[in-house]
Amino acid sequence: MSATLKFSTANTPAHDRSSHWNAVIMDAYFPLELQFQSPSQFDGRLSRMPLGHVGLSRLTSAPVLYERRPSHIREAREEEYLVTIPRSSPVEFRQLGRDVRCDPGGFILKRGDEPYRFMYAKPNDLYVLKVSRRALSERVRNPDRFCAQVIDATSGTAGLFAAMVDQIQQRIDDLSGAAAETAGRQLLELLGLALDEKSSAVDTGDVSSVRAAHLLRVERFIRDHLKDPALSPDLIAQGCGISKRYLHDLFKDVNGTVSQQIRDQRLTAARDRLAASRSVSIAEVAYRFGFSDQAQFSRLFKTRFGMTPSELQRSAPPQFA
Repeated sequence: MSATLKFSTANTPAHDRSSHWNAVIMDAYFPLELQFQSPSQFDGRLSRMPLGHVGLSRLTSAPVLYERRPSHIREAREEEYLVTIPRSSPVEFRQLGRDVRCDPGGFILKRGDEPYRFMYAKPNDLYVLKVSRRALSERVRNPDRFCAQVIDATSGTAGLFAAMVDQIQQRIDDLSGAAAETAGRQLLELLGLALDEKSSAVDTGDVSSVRAAHLLRVERFIRDHLKDPALSPDLIAQGCGISKRYLHDLFKDVNGTVSQQIRDQRLTAARDRLAASRSVSIAEVAYRFGFSDQAQFSRLFKTRFGMTPSELQRSAPPQFA
């Protein structure tokens, strides 16, 4: 069964409620400064559970203002994002000079290593996902573009992502460790795709809208053809209707190369497949994602993820075997 952690102020003395809630929030996410409308009458409940690379929590409370200050960030050890889905009342958020209001039916992305203010003036029910920068960056280029942007979750992939969060939360006490890790990977994939769909509406600043659109199309083409052994800059340029020279020039905007993008996406896909099973053949996975030399695959894999494919498989949950 799952390792769900739960907290409620219901049995906490009135004069201790605000301080206890502050400690619970810090433990679940990271240090924040909290301001309460009525500290002694505050009421809140929080449950959370790890889903592999994703932490999922549900937070129900009276109005609060949460502030992430520079003094909190100096002690941060890892860059993380929070994805917040309000369910019963609007939230207001400020970060990176942007002010947004997110109503139920949308979600926002917060960058944990930048100051921010977040509040709701009415009692609220929120889902919050905690995701490492590295895990999200593997699914979508430059996630910072989406911070303090309201993502419409009433339809499309974003809607599917929000619905899946709700379904997982409702069944969270029934999830085994293996099922929880699988659910976390699927949430990450859907979140990456939802942000990817939002890309065309986001101002990238340093890249023109035309170049940004071409780069997005190239990244999608690579993802869709990872298992094609013939995947190459020539095939990508032809498939996206651009010249090979322009293709290589596009990746100068993101400080990389086309070949690096292909290799990194293949390694990430291979890692996720290996993590799902102890029994799948490493050679089969390597071949499936375009690596004809298993030794080279293992070397590249260890360089990127800090462990060999066999070490990753040994750590996979036995339920997947």
